[in-house]
Amino acid sequence: MQPLELRRAVEAGRATASDAGLRVDDVVVIHNSDRVALRLVPCDVLARVAPAGHLADSEFEVAVARRLAAVGAPVAELDPRVEPRVFLRDAFAVSLWTYYEPVASEITPSAYADAFLRHHAALRRIDLDAPRFTDRVAAALAEVNDPERSPELPASEREFLRSTLGGLSAAIGAGHAGDQLLHGEPHPGNLLNTRRGPLFVDLATCCGGPVEFDLAHAPEEVAQHYAGADHGLIAQCRALNWAMFSAWRWRRTDQMPDRAHWRVAGLNHLRETLDRCGPG
Repeated sequence: MQPLELRRAVEAGRATASDAGLRVDDVVVIHNSDRVALRLVPCDVLARVAPAGHLADSEFEVAVARRLAAVGAPVAELDPRVEPRVFLRDAFAVSLWTYYEPVASEITPSAYADAFLRHHAALRRIDLDAPRFTDRVAAALAEVNDPERSPELPASEREFLRSTLGGLSAAIGAGHAGDQLLHGEPHPGNLLNTRRGPLFVDLATCCGGPVEFDLAHAPEEVAQHYAGADHGLIAQCRALNWAMFSAWRWRRTDQMPDRAHWRVAGLNHLRETLDRCGPG
């Protein structure tokens, strides 16, 4: 968010917690992109604040969190002192979560895989109407196919991303009877190491698909500790993830810091990954 919008988002988070009876003397910005994560002290709440246009995503994330917490999934939980819902404040959607003090040590590949196994088991126990991963691919393709949405994307790269997204989505999406609910984007930044153990955050990306789609977001060593994983499918999913990442970076409205660097780096990573696994 730009400075003015960020100031308004910070105030929306602060006011929402204060109105709920929580003491807020200071606000620390933990993450700032199209939505922000704020640590509110001394009440130790994590406020997730998004523009009101993301209200549906915020409500979906709260619904996922409530269901997963009820079945003991390794996920960050909503703050128990506050009504478990999304609050609207000054054109922002605000949700209030428990703040977990991070542990300095790294999450080992075996601990990462164990968190995956427990999380996937919990996801199989909940009933949730979630999109399939192919819906996300379709959204990325819509950006690539529309020059008005991605005006700076060169024609050759546009065709490369179009064919790669379409081909990999079809290959991964066909013939996998074991599809289930997934986290959707469980990269290392979305797995916190806490005193309670590793906990997944950013649950709004929940979708259906093969578990390999989740595993492809983690460091490569993690899959070695996940029994039954299809390593060829993981490689295809990893390439698909880079293709979607690249598509997002070329959006006219993309706000990722240093996006000029990531536009080039994303396509390079995609080509390297395709060289290792093949597009189909």
